[in-house]
Amino acid sequence: MNDVTDPVSGEREKVRFSSGGSECAAWHYPGSDGACVIMAGGFAVTKEPGTDLFARRFHDAGFGVLAFDYRGFGESGGRPRQVASVGGQLTDWRAAVAFAATLPGVDRNRLALSASAGHLLRVAARTPHLAAVIAQTPNVGGPAAARLAARHQKPLALLRLLGRGVLDAAGGLLGRPPLLVPLGGEPGTVAVLTTPDTADAPRALNPDDRYPDWRQEVAARSALGLGFYRPGRDASRVRCPLLVVVCEQDQSASPTAAVRATRRAPRAELVWLPGGHYAPFLDAHERAVDAELSFLRRHVLDSPVASVASVERG
Repeated sequence: MNDVTDPVSGEREKVRFSSGGSECAAWHYPGSDGACVIMAGGFAVTKEPGTDLFARRFHDAGFGVLAFDYRGFGESGGRPRQVASVGGQLTDWRAAVAFAATLPGVDRNRLALSASAGHLLRVAARTPHLAAVIAQTPNVGGPAAARLAARHQKPLALLRLLGRGVLDAAGGLLGRPPLLVPLGGEPGTVAVLTTPDTADAPRALNPDDRYPDWRQEVAARSALGLGFYRPGRDASRVRCPLLVVVCEQDQSASPTAAVRATRRAPRAELVWLPGGHYAPFLDAHERAVDAELSFLRRHVLDSPVASVASVERG
């Protein structure tokens, strides 16, 4: 369903699609080559801060893009608000893939996924017709990410976060509004992440407060399931070409866990970038875009060729 055209860019239009009984809002950038890259922000990041920077570059190169908000976030429907559910977000990804295949001018055999999310490994493992997947600084293993986070959080603050999560989950069963916590903060504060990477988040995702409507908070219950979520286990069942972008100094998503997952995927490529978790949005942006566009051209526009996984380091 079409909604509005972006008055600023003029190159994309607002569309909506159904997922789980609600509607997801998305930006559709019509392409010129039949391909469509389906995108979303990571965890509780909405589509504009999470995808604008890359979506426009993909579109400039001729690719169509569908960038969406998860239910309960941004312009999408769904309640309760600001609750990040693994199962719910996976459902939204599957709905987005199905919707993208119906867009005018899109070839269903040229669909690709791109996000800073381990979700993509699980979605790709269960969606055999995808042409390619780009997982950028993904969290592929909850235990590894939890260990990283714990190194940069004070024990009392971590206990307070867990306690608030339990209270929020109990309140949710009773229909109470979510108890919200910030996405990022300093060590000792109650926040989802307090790693050094979080200091880069504002200039990476929201420079000069470009996206004032983005609520940088999430229901505390959302953090509880992350420690047990291990989408990296699905890597061996991803049959399409997979590009994993890893940052050498990432302290929010374990590079080691991402590399292990990459090695298990039959047709995976690995790109190393210098810098922390948000480097693809900052100093390493051009290198990230070049690597990702090269990958998309080879595997989405050209005929895919099954081969042994290749590794690029630099």
